[in-house]
Amino acid sequence: MTTVRGARARARIEITAAIKDEARAQLAAEGAAKLSLRAVARELGMVSSALYRYFPSRDDLLTALIVDAYDAVGAAAEQAAADSAGQRPLDRWTAVCRAVRVWAVAHPHEYALIYGSPVPGYTAPRDTVAPAARVGLALIEIVRLAHTGEGVALPPLPDALRPEAGRIAADIAPDLPPALAVALVAAWSQLFGLVSFEVFGQFHRVVEDRDAFFTAAARRLGQDVGLLPRG
Repeated sequence: MTTVRGARARARIEITAAIKDEARAQLAAEGAAKLSLRAVARELGMVSSALYRYFPSRDDLLTALIVDAYDAVGAAAEQAAADSAGQRPLDRWTAVCRAVRVWAVAHPHEYALIYGSPVPGYTAPRDTVAPAARVGLALIEIVRLAHTGEGVALPPLPDALRPEAGRIAADIAPDLPPALAVALVAAWSQLFGLVSFEVFGQFHRVVEDRDAFFTAAARRLGQDVGLLPRG
């Protein structure tokens, strides 16, 4: 009986992976708004009722794809942070940013799913929150270690922003000064703005050496959050 259960579990994993792969192919061809469980089932030679045993609705399938995409880019960021351990904080920050860009350029349709236009009629559940935070947490940890180690240059914090800065810090990094928390959120959003401009073609006929441009811009973002360029 154990052998039978194991075979069933492996079959379920394989079929789930095949469903996701076909759904990603549909994302690339038609976009997330046109994702259809019936179309996925048809391409896989399955009846719709069988596919519903794996994903009861289109939204369930979308959520699985979204979580996978966030986990993939988050894993790339975390690996870059691990690989750069021992380097200066600004270099580690830049390495993480570059890893995010490399993943996004290699997976533009999955990137568009998580950072592009919202899918009509879809509301992301809380299951997506933790995966979505992985890149941000990798960057926060680099700044945290710099703050407790060699130190950071605290960014200016306008008086009008202090109440909001305190709230942001309490939510994302209660052990860091509010000025750093605000700068981190700003840099995080600008990072994905840079990546989105490249992935969605906004740099066409504007930026030619995009690798050098991105690296310089990412380092600038790191300096904006207080990471020091020199010892």
